[in-house]
Amino acid sequence: MSNKLISSIYEITEKFEDPVSKKPLDQKNSDIDIICKEGHANITININSNDIAKYETLSDKIKISLQQIRELLSVNIVFTSEKNSESSNNEKSRFNINANQIIAIASGKGGVGKSTFAVNIAVALSKIGKRVGILDADIYGPSVPRMMNISEKPKVNENKKLIPPENYGIKCMSIGFLISEDTPTIWRGPMIMKALEQMYNGVEWGPLDYLIIDLPPGTGDAQITLAQSSKLSGSIIISTPQDIALIDARKAINMFRKVNVPILGIIENMSYFMCSNCNERHEIFASGGAKKEADKFKTNFLGELPIDKNLRINSDEGRPICIFEKDSNISKEYLKIAEKINQL
Repeated sequence: MSNKLISSIYEITEKFEDPVSKKPLDQKNSDIDIICKEGHANITININSNDIAKYETLSDKIKISLQQIRELLSVNIVFTSEKNSESSNNEKSRFNINANQIIAIASGKGGVGKSTFAVNIAVALSKIGKRVGILDADIYGPSVPRMMNISEKPKVNENKKLIPPENYGIKCMSIGFLISEDTPTIWRGPMIMKALEQMYNGVEWGPLDYLIIDLPPGTGDAQITLAQSSKLSGSIIISTPQDIALIDARKAINMFRKVNVPILGIIENMSYFMCSNCNERHEIFASGGAKKEADKFKTNFLGELPIDKNLRINSDEGRPICIFEKDSNISKEYLKIAEKINQL
Protein backbone atom coordinates (compact mmCIF):
# COMPACT_ATOMS: atom_id res chain seq x y z
CA MET A 1 0.00 0.00 0.00
CA SER A 2 2.76 2.45 0.97
CA ASN A 3 4.82 1.79 -2.16
CA LYS A 4 1.77 2.20 -4.37
CA LEU A 5 0.85 5.45 -2.63
CA ILE A 6 4.42 6.76 -2.97
CA SER A 7 4.33 6.01 -6.69
CA SER A 8 1.04 7.88 -7.01
CA ILE A 9 2.52 10.88 -5.20
CA TYR A 10 5.56 10.91 -7.48
CA GLU A 11 3.24 10.91 -10.48
CA ILE A 12 1.97 14.26 -9.17
CA THR A 13 5.23 15.80 -7.95
CA GLU A 14 7.08 15.02 -11.18
CA LYS A 15 4.85 17.59 -12.87
CA PHE A 16 6.56 20.24 -10.72
CA GLU A 17 10.15 21.40 -11.05
CA ASP A 18 12.61 22.71 -8.51
CA PRO A 19 12.46 26.51 -8.97
CA VAL A 20 16.25 26.77 -8.60
CA SER A 21 17.71 23.66 -10.27
CA LYS A 22 14.79 23.40 -12.75
CA LYS A 23 14.86 19.61 -12.29
CA PRO A 24 11.53 17.78 -12.05
CA LEU A 25 10.61 16.53 -8.57
CA ASP A 26 10.58 12.89 -9.67
CA GLN A 27 12.09 9.68 -8.31
CA LYS A 28 15.40 10.43 -10.03
CA ASN A 29 15.76 13.70 -8.10
CA SER A 30 17.78 13.01 -4.93
CA ASP A 31 16.51 16.23 -3.36
CA ILE A 32 13.01 14.87 -2.79
CA ASP A 33 12.15 12.08 -0.37
CA ILE A 34 8.69 10.64 0.31
CA ILE A 35 7.71 8.48 3.28
CA CYS A 36 4.20 7.07 3.68
CA LYS A 37 2.56 5.27 6.56
CA GLU A 38 -1.09 4.29 6.87
CA GLY A 39 -2.18 6.84 4.28
CA HIS A 40 -0.18 9.75 5.73
CA ALA A 41 2.71 11.17 3.68
CA ASN A 42 5.78 13.16 4.66
CA ILE A 43 7.55 14.84 1.74
CA THR A 44 11.02 16.29 2.32
CA ILE A 45 12.57 18.59 -0.28
CA ASN A 46 16.21 19.52 0.19
CA ILE A 47 16.99 23.14 -0.71
CA ASN A 48 19.54 25.85 -0.08
CA SER A 49 18.02 27.95 2.72
CA ASN A 50 19.25 31.12 1.02
CA ASP A 51 16.71 30.39 -1.75
CA ILE A 52 13.73 29.65 0.50
CA ALA A 53 11.70 32.62 -0.82
CA LYS A 54 11.68 30.97 -4.26
CA TYR A 55 9.86 27.96 -2.80
CA GLU A 56 7.16 29.96 -1.02
CA THR A 57 4.21 28.80 -3.16
CA LEU A 58 5.52 25.37 -4.18
CA SER A 59 4.28 23.55 -1.09
CA ASP A 60 0.70 24.78 -1.47
CA LYS A 61 0.60 23.97 -5.18
CA ILE A 62 1.78 20.41 -4.59
CA LYS A 63 -0.69 19.89 -1.74
CA ILE A 64 -3.59 21.08 -3.89
CA SER A 65 -2.62 18.70 -6.70
CA LEU A 66 -2.27 15.79 -4.27
CA GLN A 67 -5.89 16.15 -3.19
CA GLN A 68 -6.89 14.04 -6.20
CA ILE A 69 -5.29 10.96 -4.59
CA ARG A 70 -8.18 9.46 -2.60
CA GLU A 71 -5.98 7.09 -0.59
CA LEU A 72 -3.91 10.00 0.76
CA LEU A 73 -5.29 11.02 4.16
CA SER A 74 -2.80 13.79 4.93
CA VAL A 75 0.43 15.25 3.62
CA ASN A 76 3.20 17.22 5.29
CA ILE A 77 5.81 18.99 3.14
CA VAL A 78 9.06 20.10 4.77
CA PHE A 79 11.95 22.02 3.20
CA THR A 80 15.32 21.09 4.67
CA SER A 81 18.65 22.78 4.07
CA GLU A 82 21.16 19.94 4.00
CA LYS A 83 22.67 21.54 0.89
CA ASN A 84 24.05 24.24 3.15
CA SER A 85 26.29 21.78 5.00
CA GLU A 86 28.94 22.29 2.34
CA SER A 87 28.98 26.01 3.06
CA SER A 88 29.15 25.92 6.86
CA ASN A 89 30.90 29.27 7.01
CA ASN A 90 27.76 30.93 5.66
CA GLU A 91 25.66 29.12 8.28
CA LYS A 92 27.96 30.24 11.08
CA SER A 93 27.52 33.86 10.07
CA ARG A 94 23.76 33.39 9.82
CA PHE A 95 23.08 31.66 13.15
CA ASN A 96 25.85 32.49 15.57
CA ILE A 97 25.73 32.96 19.35
CA ASN A 98 28.57 33.08 21.85
CA ALA A 99 27.26 30.23 24.01
CA ASN A 100 29.17 27.23 25.27
CA GLN A 101 26.11 24.99 25.08
CA ILE A 102 22.96 25.48 22.98
CA ILE A 103 20.21 23.09 24.03
CA ALA A 104 16.82 22.68 22.37
CA ILE A 105 13.87 21.70 24.55
CA ALA A 106 11.48 19.80 22.31
CA SER A 107 8.36 17.67 22.28
CA GLY A 108 6.51 15.81 19.58
CA LYS A 109 3.22 17.38 20.65
CA GLY A 110 1.84 20.28 22.66
CA GLY A 111 0.49 20.19 26.19
CA VAL A 112 3.24 18.13 27.81
CA GLY A 113 4.84 20.98 29.78
CA LYS A 114 7.74 21.76 27.44
CA SER A 115 7.77 25.53 27.99
CA THR A 116 7.38 25.17 31.76
CA PHE A 117 10.36 22.85 31.77
CA ALA A 118 12.41 25.17 29.53
CA VAL A 119 11.89 28.16 31.82
CA ASN A 120 12.50 26.30 35.07
CA ILE A 121 15.56 24.41 33.86
CA ALA A 122 17.02 27.73 32.67
CA VAL A 123 16.49 29.14 36.16
CA ALA A 124 17.91 25.98 37.75
CA LEU A 125 21.06 26.23 35.61
CA SER A 126 21.40 29.85 36.69
CA LYS A 127 21.03 28.79 40.34
CA ILE A 128 24.07 26.50 39.99
CA GLY A 129 26.12 29.46 38.78
CA LYS A 130 25.75 29.38 34.99
CA ARG A 131 25.18 32.32 32.62
CA VAL A 132 21.91 31.47 30.91
CA GLY A 133 19.71 32.82 28.13
CA ILE A 134 16.37 31.48 26.95
CA LEU A 135 15.08 31.83 23.39
CA ASP A 136 11.34 31.32 23.06
CA ALA A 137 11.14 29.90 19.53
CA ASP A 138 7.54 28.76 20.03
CA ILE A 139 6.28 31.32 17.50
CA TYR A 140 2.62 30.32 17.73
CA GLY A 141 2.38 30.06 21.53
CA PRO A 142 5.09 32.13 23.24
CA SER A 143 4.98 31.51 27.01
CA VAL A 144 8.30 32.90 28.24
CA PRO A 145 7.15 36.52 28.75
CA ARG A 146 4.41 35.44 31.17
CA MET A 147 6.44 32.79 33.00
CA MET A 148 9.48 35.08 33.36
CA ASN A 149 7.28 38.06 34.34
CA ILE A 150 8.64 40.32 31.59
CA SER A 151 6.40 42.80 29.80
CA GLU A 152 8.93 45.34 28.49
CA LYS A 153 9.84 45.37 24.82
CA PRO A 154 13.51 44.79 23.92
CA LYS A 155 15.56 47.90 23.14
CA VAL A 156 17.93 48.33 20.20
CA ASN A 157 21.61 49.11 20.77
CA GLU A 158 24.06 51.10 18.63
CA ASN A 159 24.82 47.98 16.57
CA LYS A 160 21.12 47.72 15.69
CA LYS A 161 20.78 44.54 17.71
CA LEU A 162 18.04 43.79 20.19
CA ILE A 163 19.02 43.83 23.86
CA PRO A 164 17.27 40.85 25.48
CA PRO A 165 15.11 41.74 28.50
CA GLU A 166 16.41 40.15 31.68
CA ASN A 167 14.77 38.88 34.85
CA TYR A 168 15.91 36.54 37.61
CA GLY A 169 19.38 36.67 36.04
CA ILE A 170 18.15 35.12 32.76
CA LYS A 171 18.37 36.87 29.39
CA CYS A 172 15.18 36.27 27.42
CA MET A 173 13.98 36.73 23.85
CA SER A 174 10.52 35.89 22.54
CA ILE A 175 8.17 36.90 19.77
CA GLY A 176 5.80 37.53 22.67
CA PHE A 177 7.77 40.69 23.48
CA LEU A 178 6.93 42.10 20.07
CA ILE A 179 3.20 41.34 19.85
CA SER A 180 0.36 41.65 22.35
CA GLU A 181 -0.58 38.61 24.42
CA ASP A 182 -3.92 38.10 22.65
CA THR A 183 -2.60 38.58 19.08
CA PRO A 184 -2.33 35.34 17.05
CA THR A 185 0.81 34.79 14.98
CA ILE A 186 -0.55 34.06 11.50
CA TRP A 187 2.71 33.43 9.67
CA ARG A 188 3.88 30.98 7.05
CA GLY A 189 7.23 29.28 6.45
CA PRO A 190 9.54 32.05 5.15
CA MET A 191 8.23 34.61 7.66
CA ILE A 192 8.78 32.18 10.53
CA MET A 193 12.34 31.49 9.39
CA LYS A 194 13.11 35.20 9.19
CA ALA A 195 11.66 35.86 12.63
CA LEU A 196 13.67 33.02 14.17
CA GLU A 197 16.84 34.25 12.50
CA GLN A 198 16.23 37.75 13.87
CA MET A 199 15.59 36.50 17.41
CA TYR A 200 18.61 34.23 17.26
CA ASN A 201 21.24 36.20 15.41
CA GLY A 202 19.91 39.75 15.74
CA VAL A 203 20.13 39.78 19.54
CA GLU A 204 23.03 41.00 21.68
CA TRP A 205 23.16 37.91 23.86
CA GLY A 206 26.70 38.39 25.14
CA PRO A 207 28.69 35.38 26.39
CA LEU A 208 26.56 32.55 27.77
CA ASP A 209 27.23 29.18 29.33
CA TYR A 210 23.84 27.91 28.18
CA LEU A 211 21.27 29.07 25.66
CA ILE A 212 18.02 27.18 26.20
CA ILE A 213 15.75 27.14 23.13
CA ASP A 214 12.06 26.45 23.71
CA LEU A 215 11.06 24.91 20.38
CA PRO A 216 7.49 24.81 19.12
CA PRO A 217 5.89 21.36 19.44
CA GLY A 218 6.10 19.01 16.48
CA THR A 219 8.66 18.40 13.73
CA GLY A 220 8.10 21.16 11.18
CA ASP A 221 10.00 24.00 9.50
CA ALA A 222 11.00 25.88 12.66
CA GLN A 223 12.41 22.81 14.39
CA ILE A 224 14.38 21.62 11.37
CA THR A 225 15.77 25.08 10.55
CA LEU A 226 16.99 25.68 14.09
CA ALA A 227 18.36 22.15 14.37
CA GLN A 228 20.38 22.49 11.17
CA SER A 229 21.39 26.14 11.38
CA SER A 230 22.08 26.89 15.03
CA LYS A 231 24.84 24.41 15.86
CA LEU A 232 22.86 22.78 18.64
CA SER A 233 24.86 20.99 21.33
CA GLY A 234 21.91 18.68 21.80
CA SER A 235 18.22 18.35 22.53
CA ILE A 236 16.12 17.31 25.50
CA ILE A 237 12.79 15.60 24.76
CA ILE A 238 9.83 16.26 27.05
CA SER A 239 7.00 13.73 27.23
CA THR A 240 4.25 12.61 29.52
CA PRO A 241 4.23 8.89 30.34
CA GLN A 242 1.23 7.68 28.34
CA ASP A 243 1.59 5.90 25.00
CA ILE A 244 -0.19 8.58 22.94
CA ALA A 245 2.42 11.18 23.97
CA LEU A 246 5.36 8.81 23.57
CA ILE A 247 4.41 8.14 19.94
CA ASP A 248 5.05 11.82 19.15
CA ALA A 249 8.14 11.94 21.36
CA ARG A 250 9.66 9.22 19.16
CA LYS A 251 9.04 11.39 16.11
CA ALA A 252 10.94 14.26 17.73
CA ILE A 253 13.83 11.94 18.62
CA ASN A 254 14.02 10.59 15.07
CA MET A 255 13.89 14.09 13.60
CA PHE A 256 16.90 15.19 15.64
CA ARG A 257 18.77 12.04 14.74
CA LYS A 258 18.10 12.62 11.06
CA VAL A 259 19.72 16.08 11.27
CA ASN A 260 22.57 14.79 13.46
CA VAL A 261 21.64 16.57 16.69
CA PRO A 262 22.50 14.53 19.81
CA ILE A 263 19.69 13.57 22.17
CA LEU A 264 20.94 14.60 25.61
CA GLY A 265 18.09 12.87 27.37
CA ILE A 266 14.38 12.45 28.00
CA ILE A 267 12.25 13.98 30.76
CA GLU A 268 9.05 12.34 31.98
CA ASN A 269 6.79 15.26 32.90
CA MET A 270 3.50 14.94 34.84
CA SER A 271 4.82 11.56 35.91
CA TYR A 272 2.73 11.41 39.07
CA PHE A 273 0.65 13.45 41.50
CA MET A 274 1.14 13.53 45.27
CA CYS A 275 -2.24 13.96 46.95
CA SER A 276 -2.16 16.62 49.67
CA ASN A 277 -4.89 14.81 51.60
CA CYS A 278 -3.77 11.16 51.60
CA ASN A 279 -0.09 11.84 50.76
CA GLU A 280 -0.16 8.98 48.27
CA ARG A 281 1.35 8.91 44.79
CA HIS A 282 -1.17 8.76 41.94
CA GLU A 283 0.09 7.95 38.42
CA ILE A 284 -2.65 9.69 36.44
CA PHE A 285 -1.01 9.31 33.00
CA ALA A 286 0.69 5.98 33.84
CA SER A 287 4.37 6.06 34.73
CA GLY A 288 7.75 4.89 33.49
CA GLY A 289 7.02 5.22 29.78
CA ALA A 290 9.66 7.86 29.14
CA LYS A 291 12.33 5.85 30.93
CA LYS A 292 11.54 2.86 28.73
CA GLU A 293 11.90 5.08 25.65
CA ALA A 294 15.25 6.39 26.92
CA ASP A 295 16.45 2.80 27.33
CA LYS A 296 15.11 1.89 23.89
CA PHE A 297 16.92 4.79 22.21
CA LYS A 298 20.03 4.34 24.40
CA THR A 299 19.92 7.87 25.73
CA ASN A 300 19.86 9.41 29.21
CA PHE A 301 16.75 9.40 31.36
CA LEU A 302 17.15 12.78 33.06
CA GLY A 303 14.33 12.47 35.57
CA GLU A 304 10.63 12.46 36.31
CA LEU A 305 8.68 15.54 37.36
CA PRO A 306 5.29 15.47 39.12
CA ILE A 307 2.09 17.36 38.49
CA ASP A 308 2.48 20.18 41.00
CA LYS A 309 -0.20 22.73 41.83
CA ASN A 310 2.27 25.30 43.14
CA LEU A 311 4.36 25.02 39.99
CA ARG A 312 1.30 25.90 37.94
CA ILE A 313 0.38 28.82 40.19
CA ASN A 314 3.90 30.24 40.23
CA SER A 315 4.30 29.81 36.46
CA ASP A 316 1.08 31.73 35.82
CA GLU A 317 2.32 34.52 38.09
CA GLY A 318 5.81 34.68 36.54
CA ARG A 319 7.53 33.36 39.66
CA PRO A 320 10.02 30.53 38.88
CA ILE A 321 9.58 27.90 41.53
CA CYS A 322 13.34 27.36 41.98
CA ILE A 323 13.53 30.93 43.29
CA PHE A 324 10.24 31.43 45.11
CA GLU A 325 9.87 27.94 46.60
CA LYS A 326 13.48 26.82 46.56
CA ASP A 327 12.99 24.23 49.31
CA SER A 328 10.09 22.47 47.58
CA ASN A 329 10.53 18.94 46.26
CA ILE A 330 9.98 19.96 42.66
CA SER A 331 12.61 22.71 42.93
CA LYS A 332 15.08 20.15 44.19
CA GLU A 333 14.21 17.89 41.23
CA TYR A 334 14.90 20.71 38.77
CA LEU A 335 18.24 21.40 40.43
CA LYS A 336 19.16 17.70 40.22
CA ILE A 337 18.34 17.70 36.51
CA ALA A 338 20.37 20.89 36.00
CA GLU A 339 23.37 19.21 37.63
CA LYS A 340 22.94 16.18 35.36
CA ILE A 341 22.81 18.42 32.27
CA ASN A 342 25.92 20.29 33.42
CA GLN A 343 27.80 16.99 33.69
CA LEU A 344 26.89 15.73 30.19
